[in-house]
Amino acid sequence: MSRVQTLHVGPDEGDQRLDRWIKRRFPHLQQGRIEKMCRKGEIRVDGGRVKSSTRVEVGQQVRIPPLPDPNEVDNRPRDMSAADIKLIQGCVIYKDDHVIALNKPAGLPTQGGSKQTRHVDGFAEALKFDYDEKPRLVHRLDKDTSGVLILARTRMAAKALTEAFRHRNTEKIYWALVAGVPIPKLGSVKYALVKQGGAGKRGDNEKMQCLHPRDVDKVEGAKRAHTDYTVLTSLADRTAWVALTPVTGRTHQLRAHMAEIGHPIVGDAKYGSVAQENLGDGWGAGMGEEIGRKLHLHARSLRIEHPETGKELWIKAALPPHMQHSWDFFGWKESHAPDSPFEGLL
Repeated sequence: MSRVQTLHVGPDEGDQRLDRWIKRRFPHLQQGRIEKMCRKGEIRVDGGRVKSSTRVEVGQQVRIPPLPDPNEVDNRPRDMSAADIKLIQGCVIYKDDHVIALNKPAGLPTQGGSKQTRHVDGFAEALKFDYDEKPRLVHRLDKDTSGVLILARTRMAAKALTEAFRHRNTEKIYWALVAGVPIPKLGSVKYALVKQGGAGKRGDNEKMQCLHPRDVDKVEGAKRAHTDYTVLTSLADRTAWVALTPVTGRTHQLRAHMAEIGHPIVGDAKYGSVAQENLGDGWGAGMGEEIGRKLHLHARSLRIEHPETGKELWIKAALPPHMQHSWDFFGWKESHAPDSPFEGLL
């Protein structure tokens, strides 16, 4: 066990997330452990409490509590199986010297937690290819959301990509299957979002609650949120294939917004339960059949400036198997949708 350490952020280490800075210094630490030490106030920056997402700057002092020896860590990542390596390498849909893009499978978390041992960040060791360091995450997708996920292969690429996401210099298009057909077929949802605590000590089943925009300044922790949507096609009044673009990037934003307007995303057990008012002719988010057993939300495409060349990088991800099954069932094809569904409409 090490002693308490006070480390300085070096000249080439500024403007990055605290958890990423710590992982570079202490690769044996799991994400869940870092977040726990931040919550307990054991990790501090310039004497103040911080979150794992706090950004550190050159010259700041970081207090690191006693840490176990790397050889004694019980929760270090297990050796990857051949199947895990094949899985994550098979997700690669784009790769160059600076960027790797994955089509993340539904059900695979982006990062680990106290009970998550299989996740993209943990599998990134298998994505080093000819590089010494594993690629870095620069944004996230929910566990049950599939689609385009970008990783940076270098520190400079990570900084540029993180800035692009932070300043919303991106175009993200999601595809979803929703209960009922939204009216109007082109619209915006601008309900604010506030975290609604879950049950138990860990806040299990925590979710976001929608608020009218006029109430955002009255509720502590509420944040403005904006989603644009358009109906691409529908099956009578039962269900619709919609394209969604998050103008803001809040937790569970697309899921909460679609449920709030009465059209929960199919397979969404958190926001589309039978208790949720919906306009899907009684199907709700479950659809009453096998189709409703998995979340039908897919990050279809991402446009972003390439961190090295400055040119537009446009990545598209094919539908996951469960959504492709639903599309086949309804007779829909990916080619039926325009690449830029909001162009000239909003």
